[in-house]
Amino acid sequence: MTVLPQNRAGPAIAFVLAGILAISVNDMLIKRLSGGYPLHELVFVRSAIGIVFSLVLVQIEGGWHILKTDRPGLHLLRGALVVIANMTFFVALGAIPLADATALFFAAPLFITLLSIPILGEKVGLLRLGAVMVGFVGVVIMQRPWAGSETLGASRLVLLLPVLAALTYALNQLMTRKLGVSSKASALSVYIQSVFIVVSLGFFLVVSDGRFVSEGSSPSMQFLLRAWVWPAPGDGWIFVGMGLNAAVIGYCLSAAYRMADAATVAPFEYMGLPLAVFWGFMIFGDLPAWEVWIGIALILGSGLFVFLRERQKTRVRVSRPTTRRY
Repeated sequence: MTVLPQNRAGPAIAFVLAGILAISVNDMLIKRLSGGYPLHELVFVRSAIGIVFSLVLVQIEGGWHILKTDRPGLHLLRGALVVIANMTFFVALGAIPLADATALFFAAPLFITLLSIPILGEKVGLLRLGAVMVGFVGVVIMQRPWAGSETLGASRLVLLLPVLAALTYALNQLMTRKLGVSSKASALSVYIQSVFIVVSLGFFLVVSDGRFVSEGSSPSMQFLLRAWVWPAPGDGWIFVGMGLNAAVIGYCLSAAYRMADAATVAPFEYMGLPLAVFWGFMIFGDLPAWEVWIGIALILGSGLFVFLRERQKTRVRVSRPTTRRY
C-alpha cells in the first residue's frame, strides 16, 4: 500500500495561503477581462506563460527527470478535473459578482472533508460531519431557491457552476495528496498547465471565430465562445501577471496537499472569501447580498470548527503514540 508523506502542517499552511492569495488575484484579473476576451484565450495565454515559470521550478527541484511518471493516466485525470473546475468557475464569473461566485465555490473544503473519508481513509467524526452539513446549508442559502431569475441576475445553472467547480476541485486536491507521494510540486504544476494548453487550443480550433455566439447570448456564453481578440497594449501586463499566478497557484497548492492532511490544509482556503469580497468591492464596486453574507458566515463557521477539531485530534496523536497499519 502507498505510504503517505509525513504531515508537515506549518509549511503546508504557508503554501496554501500563498496559493489562495494568488488565486484571488487571478480571479479578479479574469473577471476584469471577461467582457472583452474569450475564456479559452485567457486560459491559453495564462497557461503558456505559467508553464515557462513551472519549468524553471522543475529545474530547481531536480531537473527534467522529475517530469517522468509511471501514472500518466492519473495525472491526465487530475488535469482534466482542474480544467473543469476552472472553466466552470470562470464561466460563472462572467455573469455573477466575484464574491458570490467565490462564496459558492467554497463548498470545496466541505467536499474535501467528506471525500477524504473514502478516498484517503481519513477519519471524520460526527461533530465535524455536522459542521460540514451546516456549511452546505450556507451554500443552499446563497443559491436563494425562493428567488426568481430576475432577482438573482443569473440563471440557476450559472449559480450551480461554482458548486460543480468546487466538487471537481476537491477531487483534484485529494488526488494530489495521493500523487504527491512520487511527484514533485513543480511537476504536478507542469502537468496541469499542459492540459490547460491542450484544452484551450481545442476550443480555439472549434470556436475561435465566434460563430457559436450571438449578440443576444448570455454573458457567460459570450465569455466562453466569443472570437479570439488580439490583446490591447495596456492588457499585456495583465496576461503576464495571470501567467505568473498560474505557476504560483499550481506549485503552492500542489506542495500544500503533498505536505499535510487534506482536512488540515483545506480550512485555510477560506481566506479566499474575504479576499474575494475585497477585490469585488475595490475593483468592481460589488458587495454581496444579505443571503451571501449569511452563507459566508455559515461556511466560515463550519470550516473553522472542522479545522479546530482536526488540530485537536492531531495534538492527541502526537502526545499519545499509536501503531499504524499500512
